[in-house]
Amino acid sequence: MKRRDFLKTSGVLAGASALTGMSVARGANASGSDLIKLALVGCGGRGRGALQQRLEVGDNVKVVAIADAFEVAAKNAANAYKEMDDDRFDLKDGVFYGLDAYKKAIDACDSVIIATAPGFRPIHFTYAVEKGKHVFMEKPCAVDARGYKMAIAAAKKADEKNLKVVCGYQRHYQNPYIGMVEQVKEGKIGRLMYSRVYWNGDGIWERPRQGGDTEMQYQMRNWYHFNWLCGDNIIEQHCHNIDVGNWVHSLGDPFCANAHPIRCNAMGGREVRKFPRFKNSGHRFDHFFCEFTFADGSQMFSQCRQIANCWNNVSETFYGTEGRCGAGWVDDASGKHIWRFEGDNPDPYKNEHKMHAQYIREDEKHNDAWYAAHSSMTSVLGRYAAYSGKEISWDDAVEKGRDEFPYDLVADLEASDPEKFWDALPPVLPDTEPPVQPKDGELIYENSVPVPGEWKWDA
Repeated sequence: MKRRDFLKTSGVLAGASALTGMSVARGANASGSDLIKLALVGCGGRGRGALQQRLEVGDNVKVVAIADAFEVAAKNAANAYKEMDDDRFDLKDGVFYGLDAYKKAIDACDSVIIATAPGFRPIHFTYAVEKGKHVFMEKPCAVDARGYKMAIAAAKKADEKNLKVVCGYQRHYQNPYIGMVEQVKEGKIGRLMYSRVYWNGDGIWERPRQGGDTEMQYQMRNWYHFNWLCGDNIIEQHCHNIDVGNWVHSLGDPFCANAHPIRCNAMGGREVRKFPRFKNSGHRFDHFFCEFTFADGSQMFSQCRQIANCWNNVSETFYGTEGRCGAGWVDDASGKHIWRFEGDNPDPYKNEHKMHAQYIREDEKHNDAWYAAHSSMTSVLGRYAAYSGKEISWDDAVEKGRDEFPYDLVADLEASDPEKFWDALPPVLPDTEPPVQPKDGELIYENSVPVPGEWKWDA
């Protein structure tokens, strides 16, 4: 069955019994048996959560490797898994840490979960595909245009190698969303004119500096506050809503060439995070508004904000000539309910892993990386437009968009001396010269905050 039909009829794989008797597709794993060897790259909260969700599939798997840039993170995860006394873990020789740890973990597995900081994902995804591994990769896929092009190139190679790729845009595995897209494809709201997508919420975590931290270590621990690592909140978080927008505006076919807007104008800023109580919190914006235009003339109006005690909304609504819709519902032009989702609605975070197992076991062609890369780049386009204050076309952003992630530095260090990574200077530095530990209350990254009208998106 196709993914949509499978989710509609069953919702979930019924544990181990649903996979009993399935033969592993040729090339599914290196050993040739029905055992799939898993690796986790990125041992933070999302990575460990994704691994747990994968294990809950009830499939015949064994975790043979874990990796993290930080030694303490990799060892803490290994110790936690050891205490679980679960025979699905065999990490005796599979705990790796450092800049190049991902290579060792990927080399040891058949299927890998990539949940590192977003800036690193194009590199890690590319390597996994080169090594012929099935991939579950968290969103977003990239933080800049160069990373997007790397992800697209890897997606093409994954297809050539018949690798199964699932990405963490879990709404594609959530039945109310799947049903809504089907309703749009059937013309229930008429011609789509525009959409409103939101992720307006509170702020996020901050981790204090630790004694002895280098600047690189501090920024890596606080990756969500530095754009070379997270891409800003429009990319790291709001990309979910933007992804749904692309999905619907492309009429449910996210693999087609026009599954993204053709241009964007935007605005945004740093209204609250500039205050002293947000010291040492990087150089991100705290709000964005974007107007994306698609090839057919339809538009997507996008809001995201991370400011406490304000109006919050996380949703997507689509407006057509004959009605409107959202996840699990459709109204006609008069506001009358004409469709409501009814049926199973299992946890999409688990569903995406369950379906990944099925794609591997049944050798079903599947590659989320195409639409995931498009949605990530759409978010990048919005950030380029907001930072610069310019209207930017998709083609220009892809071809000329500036790098945020230091690809060349990372490649050079991997090839020469990975252990020097923690002493290297990141692309964003404190306002002090040379970089020093900040004084209490000092705003040390304000000089790095983009200024609309001055920031060069194509530098």
